[in-house]
This record gives sequence, structure tokens and C-alpha cells, in this order.
Amino acid sequence: MPKTNPQPNNSNLIPRPPIVVVMGHIDHGKTKLLDCVRKTKVAEGEAGGITQHIGAYEVEIKNKKITFIDTPGHEAFSKIRSRGARAADIAVLVVAADEGVKPQTVEAIKTIEQAQIPFLVAINKIDKPEANPEKIKKELSENNVFVEKWGGQVPAVNISAKTGEGVEELLETILLMAEMEELKADPNLPASGVIIESHLDPQRGNVATLLILNGFLKQGMSVKIFEDFLGKKIETAGFSSPIRITGFDELPEVGVVFQSFLSKKEALQYAETKKTPSPSLNFGETKKETESQTTQAILPIVVKADTAGSLEAVCEQIKKLEIPEVLLNILRRGVGNINEDDVKLASASEKNPVIVGFNVGYESKTAELAEKFGVLLKIFKIIYDINDWLKEEIVKRKPVVEKEVELGKVKILKIFRVEKDREIIGGKVSSGKIIKGKEAKILRRGADIGRVKILNLERGRIKTEQAEAGDEFGALVESKTSLSPGDELEVFEKQSL
Repeated sequence: MPKTNPQPNNSNLIPRPPIVVVMGHIDHGKTKLLDCVRKTKVAEGEAGGITQHIGAYEVEIKNKKITFIDTPGHEAFSKIRSRGARAADIAVLVVAADEGVKPQTVEAIKTIEQAQIPFLVAINKIDKPEANPEKIKKELSENNVFVEKWGGQVPAVNISAKTGEGVEELLETILLMAEMEELKADPNLPASGVIIESHLDPQRGNVATLLILNGFLKQGMSVKIFEDFLGKKIETAGFSSPIRITGFDELPEVGVVFQSFLSKKEALQYAETKKTPSPSLNFGETKKETESQTTQAILPIVVKADTAGSLEAVCEQIKKLEIPEVLLNILRRGVGNINEDDVKLASASEKNPVIVGFNVGYESKTAELAEKFGVLLKIFKIIYDINDWLKEEIVKRKPVVEKEVELGKVKILKIFRVEKDREIIGGKVSSGKIIKGKEAKILRRGADIGRVKILNLERGRIKTEQAEAGDEFGALVESKTSLSPGDELEVFEKQSL
């Protein structure tokens, strides 16, 4: 019988460091705050000024450790943010003192409430002249967040991630909240926790960032490379630690709980008992065209990204962009660089396929193959740019829907000559007008029997561009349907909807 998941022994429980998630609207200073805490400068070089992946960092304050999770602020990464909140013990809601509560601030509040974790508010950028902390507290109260001194119990600390003002007080508040939560874990158990990111490394294979919530992980437990959050090789890691490991047969799914075992045999037995069908994330993949879809345009897409979390965010954005007239058909989604196999798959579609890459690259041979097969390769570093570019592609491929607008009706009085598909006719405009170059429906005793194109038009043997109600005219028309005296022509023009 396979062993069950090891359970903690209450007698072995010891205090563990808090895991803190930092959340808030884009550019409100989440990563700058962590920079200030860590005394590093990772925020300076980030594309678009945003954190594209979850970053987990361990810091030591007064001989006590705190693990911080930094989450992206852009709305495309909402799943990553909620994933971070589920792994955390405490949340820090960062709000810029000069801007106030914004859309992602509200979303962060909802995520924190759903995760049911305590939180505090960091009112950032108080060094700015336009900073107004009291206004921020009022806006928070309007979103059911009542801070201390505003009738609530949520701690609020004024800080400047730029100057460092208030950051020490913020950290002390976090440690105080952690004490009140009485966070504990069992050091004698094999490690368990949550996978917060994963990606394919060309040299090292499948790599995952793990956050240990309980127990210890040791070198040799079917783990090839074992690093801390700074990339330094380590031999053991305990609870609340963010670590990076390799050795996975398949790329781990982000957001899932992991459990370690002393032997591979035990792990395989446990995995066998937990097997469940993977939920489908498709929203267009491998759809077959049906009669109801024949009026749709199709945009075939292969999506590649550097990490599983980014891939999920990009695909979610693509899902939101789909419109009834254009089907966004994701042929493949994957982690890692764009390769020749991706190009071959895309080229099998005859509908101008594209390959979208997010923070990935491709070799020259791949580019040559794409050019040969007419597959468009597009690489992006900022998710906004994917949105903008795909919106343009969707507009280009949107089918033109036209309606026929009636211009006038004429009655055919005489047929002068017939030459193959062309006839010279004489008629009179009953209503509206007849215009050279336009088309007309052929009506015989009220029934629509075909179409005719008006090639030339004369009035009183003088060439003209149009004839109006009451005018008699002669016209050269082209039609596959033979005309007869008494037929009516309903002249129309096509207008795009």
C-alpha cells in the first residue's frame, strides 16, 4: 500500500518565519519596497517597470527571518497574484500616497479577503509633495478596508520605499503580526509547500521555484540542483524558504501543492494515488470548423513563454481578446524557446499563422524555416505589447460584413441587344436613382432571380453617371440571368457594417 501524506506532530512544532505577499496596483512601489528591504536593485532593469514573475525573497530583520513574495501588478497576472496570496501568511497592500486606490488595488483587496489572511497597508511615496495619506485611508474605507484610527483594526504605515522612511516600522509591524498568528511547522517532516513558478532552462532542464510551508528538503532526494533564492547551492532548506530545484521529468504546474519523500519509490506510489485528469484550459485549441463557424476568421497562434506563470497570463489575455468574428485558435502553448517543431505545426495551418513569444528567443534556423513557410514570429517582453499587436491582427482579420442599401428602382421597357452576358436595355427610373457602376437585383413578378452590373448609362443618348426618378435611360448591363421587358431592377450599394 502506498504511504499517505506525512502529518505534522504537534509535539515537534516550532515557530516558523512568516511568508508575506506584497500586493498592489502597478507602479505603486511594491518591488521598490522589497529593494529597500533587501538593499538590492532588481527593480531598475525590469521591462516596462513591472515584475513579470513571482519573486520570492528571504530577509533577516533583528535575527528573525521574513520571506517576501513579490507579485506583478498588471491585470494580466491576476492568477499569479491570487496564487501568491494563497501561499502567504500575511499580506502587505501597497498604495501610492499620490495616486490612491486603483483597479488592481481593489482586486488585491478582494484576493486578500478570499485568501482569508491578515494584512496591513503600506502607504508608499509619502516623500512626494502631492502625497495625501488621509485621502488614501478614506478611499480604503470606501472599499471596506478600515485602518487603525479610522474605526478599524488594519495596521497602516506611511513609508517611502525611495528614502527608506517608515520601512523599519513596517517590518516591525509584520513581525508583530506574525507573533500574533503563532506560525509553526514540523522540522522532522519531509518538505511540502507550493510551486510558485516553473520554466524550462536550456542547460538544466525543468526548473521550479518552490515555497516550503512545512518540513525540510535535503540534497539527494531525487533533486539534481538545489539553490536558494539568490542562486547559491544549498544542501538543506526549511519551512518558509523559497528555493529553486531541477530534476523534474516534466515541467511542474504552477500553483499546485508539492510533497517530498525520502525515496523516489515512495513518491511514485503517492503520485499514483493522486492521479486525476488535468482540467482543460483550452479556449480555442484544436477547434474544428463547423458550419456555424464558416463566417468566422481564424487566427492560428502558437504561444511560447519563459515560465509557466507567464504562459498562463499570456493565454488568459489572448482569451479576453477573442471576438465572435475572429476565432483565436491556440495550436500549442509551451514553456521555452521557439523551435522548428513549433514552426512546422504553425505552418500546417493555411490561415496566416503567428507564433507569439514572451521573454523567449529562437535560433537562426528557426527564423529561416518560419520565413520559408510564411509563419510570422513575434517576440515580446511586455504583456501590454502582446495585447496591442494582437488587437491589430484581429482587426485585420475581421471579416467585412456588408449590407445592401437600396438606391432606387427601375423598370425595363425594352431589350435592344444581347451579346453573351451583356445586354443593352432601355428603361425608366420608378424611384430613387440608377448609378453607373452599381449592382442591382433582378425582380421578376416580385421574385429575386439574379444580379446585374450597370456598366454604362445614357440619358437622351448622352453618357451620364446617373439617372433619377422619372428619367428614361439606356444602359449596358452585365448579368448571367437573361433580362425581359417588364422586369424590375432594384439598384443597391454595399455598405460595411
